[in-house]
Amino acid sequence: MFRPTTDRVVATQRTDLGVRQASHTQSTTVPTSTHLHGKRVAMVVFSSYPFDPRPRRAADALLKEGMTVDLICLADEKYPKREVKGDLDIYRAPIKHQRGGAFAYAYNYSAFILVSAVILALRSLRRRYDLVYIHNMPDILVLSSLVPKLLGAKVILDLHDPMPELMTTIFGLDANSFSVRLIRWLEKWSMARAHFVLTVNVACKRIFASRSCRPEKIGVVMNSPDEEIFPFRPPCELPSASEASAKRFVIMYHGSLVERNGLDLAVAALAKIRHTVPSAELRVYGHSTPFLEQVMEQVLANNMQDCVHYLGPKSLEQLVREIDGCDVGVIPNQRNAFTDINTPTRIFEYLALGKPVIAPRTPGIQDYFTPESLFFFDSANVGELAQQMAYVFSHPKEATETAYRGQQVYLSHRWPQERQTLVNLVGGLLAKS
Repeated sequence: MFRPTTDRVVATQRTDLGVRQASHTQSTTVPTSTHLHGKRVAMVVFSSYPFDPRPRRAADALLKEGMTVDLICLADEKYPKREVKGDLDIYRAPIKHQRGGAFAYAYNYSAFILVSAVILALRSLRRRYDLVYIHNMPDILVLSSLVPKLLGAKVILDLHDPMPELMTTIFGLDANSFSVRLIRWLEKWSMARAHFVLTVNVACKRIFASRSCRPEKIGVVMNSPDEEIFPFRPPCELPSASEASAKRFVIMYHGSLVERNGLDLAVAALAKIRHTVPSAELRVYGHSTPFLEQVMEQVLANNMQDCVHYLGPKSLEQLVREIDGCDVGVIPNQRNAFTDINTPTRIFEYLALGKPVIAPRTPGIQDYFTPESLFFFDSANVGELAQQMAYVFSHPKEATETAYRGQQVYLSHRWPQERQTLVNLVGGLLAKS
């Protein structure tokens, strides 16, 4: 599957990667855009701030350009209802995100839209906004921009997730059901209300362009890791299989512990290799969920508690240390409409720190990565996932080379590049005002 290369080629790759890293660092030093300085933007997000990384980095990017940002988000008991941090003015609406059925989502969304619309309307009447920046979910949150838009503000709708695909995955809905068709119609209606649309990868752009919006109205800004937290590190060659047998071979999973992300598949794959790779260990990080409890019950039932360890939630800074201590990162997604188009940020987090990655062979990932840059398996194929775990263990040199090639993809999508794309798109939109 993987062609062995000589030490000379590996050394050449290391040198080339170092040159690429230096050139990217230099090329992304961009002066502040004077045409955005002093502009006013309202940002609306149905999550808590600063918990959600994409809105946080978008706000930071615009603040660094000299814009002032009024940000409306959900309440969080850790933070005050109103907080001013320089040119960032945060309003935390008296609504909390509570998971539940479709009616609970609809109620929370409706209440937040109403509160956001009132706040923006009152603020707009005093000092008009140049831009309203809406983050989904839900898409219909664009309704809150009605008054600022009537007063001349441009509107950006940032679609983190395609709601039809996500709802079919979460609630098990049929793609042609009335609920999903309604969500698709709301998506199209919402995109029509915006002057410009952003999304997270080219797979999502293809979907939106095929059913809801012309492609030239859609830009892509990827979710790259924060380099101040995830510093770039070239890979260190893994120990040989004979050397590794004397230490733990650590496979790592971090992220949301929900069924669609496939932790159960990773556990099942580990069970298949535990006798041939007795040093293999799976370390799991994330907030506890009912799904995790089900998986850990199976771990106990199969006497795997010595090689599967749940280590709880970690901050991003703590995750860096945990990734440093692993040998390979795994993205063990189930196959569904949402994971097929997703490009997990976790891939870039592992690669930034020099770790090889095992990931599903899906359009959202293959748009960016080749079989030479990641270890692929078919989604939900436990046997192939197990084979790739064993391969990384028994072929350390090839694993290191694959991590190097994966890093070259990462270097093309580091946050400084993605940030500049965002700034350029916002600048171009406001220049049309």
